[in-house]
Amino acid sequence: MYFSIRSLLLALGAVCLFAQQSFAGVRIKDIADFEGVRENQLIGYGLVVGLNGTGDKLNSSPFTREAIAGMLERLGVGNLDGSSLKTKNTAAVMVTASLPPFARRGATIDVSVASLGDATSLRGGTLLVTPLAGADGEVYAVAQGPIATSGYLAQGNASSVVEGVPTSARIEGGAIIEREVPFEFKQLRSFRIALRDADFTTAVRVRDAVVSVLGDGAAEVLDSGTVEVNVTKAGGRSLPELVASVENLVVEPDAAAKVVMDDKSGTIVIGSNVRIGQVAISQGGLTVRIQERYSVSQPEPISIGGTTVVIPDTEVDVKEVESKFTILEEGVSLQDLVDGLNAIGVGARQTISILQAIKAAGALHAKLEII
Repeated sequence: MYFSIRSLLLALGAVCLFAQQSFAGVRIKDIADFEGVRENQLIGYGLVVGLNGTGDKLNSSPFTREAIAGMLERLGVGNLDGSSLKTKNTAAVMVTASLPPFARRGATIDVSVASLGDATSLRGGTLLVTPLAGADGEVYAVAQGPIATSGYLAQGNASSVVEGVPTSARIEGGAIIEREVPFEFKQLRSFRIALRDADFTTAVRVRDAVVSVLGDGAAEVLDSGTVEVNVTKAGGRSLPELVASVENLVVEPDAAAKVVMDDKSGTIVIGSNVRIGQVAISQGGLTVRIQERYSVSQPEPISIGGTTVVIPDTEVDVKEVESKFTILEEGVSLQDLVDGLNAIGVGARQTISILQAIKAAGALHAKLEII
């Protein structure tokens, strides 16, 4: 399927023009993270019960059978032979969550639940008490509660209908925080600003913005992705107040010239800093269309020895597309590139080939990234 390259590139041009205008209003908090202000990943193994016959098959999911037997034994149901369990209403699941920064005991967080065995749906199930541990092995939260799935499964003897993913679900506020991450943010004598897209020019602009407010020596560029702010030179303000004032400072981030292409969908994104050397571009070629038709020859009525024969009829059509040249001058901008590609009327997938050829010729002054 081909896209209209004219509408696509004109839209990209509008996006780039809008982006250039909006660069002047980008806050530091929108392009960077602050040291210590981060989430921590939690994970746990649990059981979902109450399913309507859509749980794990215990013969093919021995971990589910053992988990059920272990749970029942802890609840006082002893002398249970796990091999005799035949239930279809239970599923083994992995439970994941993100522990927010500075989360306190007693607060709740959302959890995600995903089937581990061969359950066909988690719809209508309830997650039993599941400890959620961090990378250090310590339990930071405990999850439990009825789950909500966005998908469903309906099936009969001959057909079935699946909408979404019924084996994945969420529990809003389904986990209670039981342990806090030990980190005293206010005791820091300095903090670091980590740029999400490392760039020396942007780092220097962030430092200059901080220095203009806090004074000389208050900030230092450590590398292309890190700026360190000295708290002792902040005029006696508390660290939270200092971070609040720094994160709202406005800077103009710089970006490397890049062209990103997705060959599967034909999507092309061209950065505003992309420049093209002087090249001549021609696009054209042959289109060959082959169409097969079949007719059936039947024998005459009341004939002896006649057989039915299938006769193929092949039609081949060759069409040559007239090639057109367009010349792009040295150092052309994004708008010039858009106009040049529109002039030869190419599609999105042809544009990908053209950009790759320009890069191979050494005339594309940008990073070409194919996803």
